Amino acid sequence: MDYIHTIEKFVAAAGCTIVYKNEQEGILKIDNQPDGIHHLIIGIAPPILIMEQFLFSFRSDSADMFKQLLQKNRDMIHGAFVINEEGNKVLFRYTMQLENINLNEFEGALNSLGLLLSEYYQQIIDFSKK
Repeated sequence: MDYIHTIEKFVAAAGCTIVYKNEQEGILKIDNQPDGIHHLIIGIAPPILIMEQFLFSFRSDSADMFKQLLQKNRDMIHGAFVINEEGNKVLFRYTMQLENINLNEFEGALNSLGLLLSEYYQQIIDFSKK
């Protein structure tokens, strides 16, 4: 199945803009400014689709910050806070199965991120200053 074109249709239907595309690597980068989504990376790696949104960098480890992020993970309906491999950035990450993906599920993931950003933005800003 041609997943990248299916996902491109979902992106357009969700009112997002593709700002970068690499078909060979299965990578899209999208924006949806009204929802605060900026450079959301979508990786198409059958059998899964991965969404990652950079949220903030941090300079030093903070048990309190990590604890708060994990507690917020429990409240989130879709996706989770994760730390990059280098251990200095916090990202929102969501994965889905490609085989049965539909527009409703795709939009639900985007809405989850948009809701997270709108509800938790002040905390994210505060964390980014640490």
